[in-house]
Amino acid sequence: MPDYQKFVAALEEPGKGWEDAFAALETLTREKVGVKLFTVMTADTDAKRSRRIYSNMPDAYPVSGTKPYNETHWSDITLKQKRTFVANTIEDIAGVFDDHELIKSLGCESVINVPVIVGGDVIATINCLHEKGHYTEERVKAADALKLPGAVCVLLHEKSKGENLA
Repeated sequence: MPDYQKFVAALEEPGKGWEDAFAALETLTREKVGVKLFTVMTADTDAKRSRRIYSNMPDAYPVSGTKPYNETHWSDITLKQKRTFVANTIEDIAGVFDDHELIKSLGCESVINVPVIVGGDVIATINCLHEKGHYTEERVKAADALKLPGAVCVLLHEKSKGENLA
């Protein structure tokens, strides 16, 4: 069964909720582009804040309250231009993320942040981290297939919580 069909099948199983949807998205991400650390964060571009709503490493990256954006070329690329951000070295990551030491301690030295866009607005980012140099041009292109499933997950989360994004 193709990756995307596995995701849909996981959502269609009776009794599945938003947590299961994110787990299925993580599996899809692992199969499409590869991932060690996987998180999803909502994006409120008006208030310039985000909130982590899913993490496969909750001890290191717990689901948490809101935090302000880091105003760097990351926010310009991901939130304003609505393009996937790529950094394939820990030095490039350190230029945009203050938690680069924690990232490296987890065995990760590359990242892609895939914007999830609904109605023209970035509502979240899918954040994938892996070993140095992992996110090749081919893998970055493959990550586009995560946008629609990501939107489904974020909207399902929002609906189940009765909350607005971020």
